Amino acid sequence: MSIKRPKRDRSSQPVPSFVGLSPASEAASRAKRANRKRDTKPELLLRRALWAGGLRYRKHADDVPGNPDVVFRAARVVVFCDGEFWHGRDWPVLQEQLRRCHNADYWIAKIVRNRERDALHTSRLVQEGWLVLRFWERDIIRDPSAVAAAVREAVRGRLAQGGGAAANRPPS
Repeated sequence: MSIKRPKRDRSSQPVPSFVGLSPASEAASRAKRANRKRDTKPELLLRRALWAGGLRYRKHADDVPGNPDVVFRAARVVVFCDGEFWHGRDWPVLQEQLRRCHNADYWIAKIVRNRERDALHTSRLVQEGWLVLRFWERDIIRDPSAVAAAVREAVRGRLAQGGGAAANRPPS
């Protein structure tokens, strides 16, 4: 895989080049493009459960690194709802499966890059004093109330320990 430098994402990391690779079919390409980035089923389920539990939040804050799905500014807690395929759940197993599929190089490079970007965003958020919570979509769909309870506990815990924005910022 070659690395191109001209185009950069918000994390200032090189964007992988997929030159020479093509979709398995136009139908496959159309199906993948149709996947939503925002307001996915797991996100909606989790947000509904959080709202029902009395938590108020912001969605997709563009000014927070990684553009988290749910943001609790006062507690400095962010939540990501990660898709199993795109973020590489059970990565060794998924990677083996992808090796046997069409465009293996493309998909492996794509998911590796997503995983690297996730790690960079998490690291940056932690350095800035945020608590980062990541949940797999399958876990959210299976039991949104349990995930919401974990988020609620984290938010309340951060607020109880004086989790205001100033208290959790690293010293300048």
